[in-house]
Amino acid sequence: MGNDGGSIPDRRDLVKNKPKAEQADKANQIRALWFFCALSKRPLQEPVVSCALGKLYNKDALIEYLLDKSAYGDGEEICGHIRSLKDVRTLKLTPRSPPPSPGSDVAKFVCPLNLKEMNGAYPFVYIHTCGCVFSQSGLKAVIGSTLPSKTLSNDESSAIDKEQLDVCPQCATKFSRSTDVLTVNPSKEEEEHLRIAMEVRRSREPVKPKSKKRKANAEGAVEDNSAVAKKKKEATDTHSPSPAPAVNSAVSTASRALASSLIAEEVKRKANMSDAVRSLYHSKYDQPRKETFTTMGTFTRYA
Repeated sequence: MGNDGGSIPDRRDLVKNKPKAEQADKANQIRALWFFCALSKRPLQEPVVSCALGKLYNKDALIEYLLDKSAYGDGEEICGHIRSLKDVRTLKLTPRSPPPSPGSDVAKFVCPLNLKEMNGAYPFVYIHTCGCVFSQSGLKAVIGSTLPSKTLSNDESSAIDKEQLDVCPQCATKFSRSTDVLTVNPSKEEEEHLRIAMEVRRSREPVKPKSKKRKANAEGAVEDNSAVAKKKKEATDTHSPSPAPAVNSAVSTASRALASSLIAEEVKRKANMSDAVRSLYHSKYDQPRKETFTTMGTFTRYA
């Protein structure tokens, strides 16, 4: 760093600037949303389903997640709001003709009305009642723009909604443009609105009553448990101690004869013992000795 033959350090060599924070590539983010499954991160392949938040999933990956919640590490964060296949809709996508070559960045699906590519450059929507997918501009051009909202009572708004049902331009299924048209891959703000609408819709769902068969089985199980408990209580109240088992007289006589013979043999064995051997044995009826086994037979002042 200097004084080595004319090399003079510059400020750029001595002072290191703080590196700039890395920014996510928006093009890659958009490509990941529209070309890949939100759960498995694999390329989208039919059948493709979408939830109430407008995310796109491969149906086989979603079934795998519903069978095993630990199949994907971030599955609970991505699609934890999906309880079953009833919470998603299978989309009717229009494939591009001719199909793109594998590995290319060309969209696989297009809008059937104006042939716009489904690649994130244009907003797309799908109809929840039938699952048909269109570009937002193409659907508006066919069914017209949204009518201006007015402050009406609940009865009047429900009556108008019933009268103003539109028809899907592809399969002729009736739908309501205010509740049945969902945006595919919406923005963060729109996703929060869709989440709130989903929670409100689920809170209004009626609680499913138990079937008559399950109810009868539950009542029968309760009655059986009460009957068993009652029988046990009666058995404990009326229980009397069982008499002692009768002992065979021949067995008791033989046991007494065996005990007496063993005692006689023990007495005879001890009678033939020498004094030295007999001194090793100590009975519980004998007086306690001060000497121990190690000092027995030796002279000690404490014996």
